[in-house]
Amino acid sequence: MTLGKPEVLTDLDVASTGTSVMKKLPEVTLAFWIMKIAATTLGETAGDLFAQTLKLGYFLTTIALFLIFVVTLVVQLRSSRYNPFFYWTVILSTSMAGTTMSDFMNRDASAKFLSGGATSLGWGPQGLGLGYPVGAAILISILLAIFLAWKVSGMTFQIRDIVTFRGEALFWSAILVSNTLGTSMGDFLSDSSGLGYAGGALLVIGVLAVLVAMMKVSVVPNVLLFWIAFVLTRPLGATAGDFLTKPVAKGGLDLGTAGSSAVLLAVLFGLMAHAHVQERRVAGPRSAEREPVTQRAG
Repeated sequence: MTLGKPEVLTDLDVASTGTSVMKKLPEVTLAFWIMKIAATTLGETAGDLFAQTLKLGYFLTTIALFLIFVVTLVVQLRSSRYNPFFYWTVILSTSMAGTTMSDFMNRDASAKFLSGGATSLGWGPQGLGLGYPVGAAILISILLAIFLAWKVSGMTFQIRDIVTFRGEALFWSAILVSNTLGTSMGDFLSDSSGLGYAGGALLVIGVLAVLVAMMKVSVVPNVLLFWIAFVLTRPLGATAGDFLTKPVAKGGLDLGTAGSSAVLLAVLFGLMAHAHVQERRVAGPRSAEREPVTQRAG
C-alpha cells in the first residue's frame, strides 16, 4: 500500500474504521449510565425550574432551551475529539429541552397541571394538551423515522464507531427525541399510572434489570438494548426528579426545583471532571500509537 499520500475516507469508510480517527462519543460503561441518569434527572428539575418555578411557561422555556441545545450541539460537532464536558452538556441540554417539549405537547392550562391557584403559566400558548398517549405515539413515530433514515444511510448504530458529521447528526436527533419521549413516559408513570414517583422509578429499574440480563442472549442485538435503555433512563430521571421536587403530600421530598437542580448540577460536574481526567489518561497512549502513522502518511 502506498503511504505517500493520505487516504481519503468516505463517511461509510470512517464508520467502519473508527480507529483511524479521533472518537467523538464515549465508551458505554457503568459510569456512562450513572452520568446519563444524573443528567436526565437534572434535566427534569432544571426544566421545571424555568417553566414552572420561574413561571416562564412551557412555550418560552422550550424555545430558550432548544436554542441552548443548538449552541451546545454546535460546540460538540466542531470538536475534533471526545470531550466529556462537551458531550454531557449536550445530553443535559437535550434533557432540559425534552422536559419542556414534552410538557408543552402533553399538558394544558387546567388545574391538574397548574398549582397554587394559577390560571396561566408564562407568555404564549399554555400547552397543546395532547395527553401522554397521543404525545408518546407522535414521538415514537418520529424516533422510528429517524432510525429508518439512519438505517437507509448505511451509518453505524454503534456509538463508539460514530465519527462523522452525518452520523453524529442522526445520533443527536435520536437523543433529543428519545429524551422527550422518556419525559412523557416518566410523567405518565408519575401522574397518571397510579404508581407514584417511587413506584414508577422501581418499575423502570426492574425493566432495566431485564435488559441487562438480556445482554447475555446472543440473538438480541446489544444496539437495540442500548437504545431501549437510553429511552428508559429518561423516565427514571423524570420520576427521580419529581420525587425530589414535588410536595410530600404528592409523594415527593419537597426539596424544590432550585435546590435539587443545584445539587444535581454539582454531582454531574464532578462526574464530568472525573471522566475528563480519565479520558486524558488514556488519550496519551492513543496519540502515541497514532503518531508514527501520521508521520508516514505525511
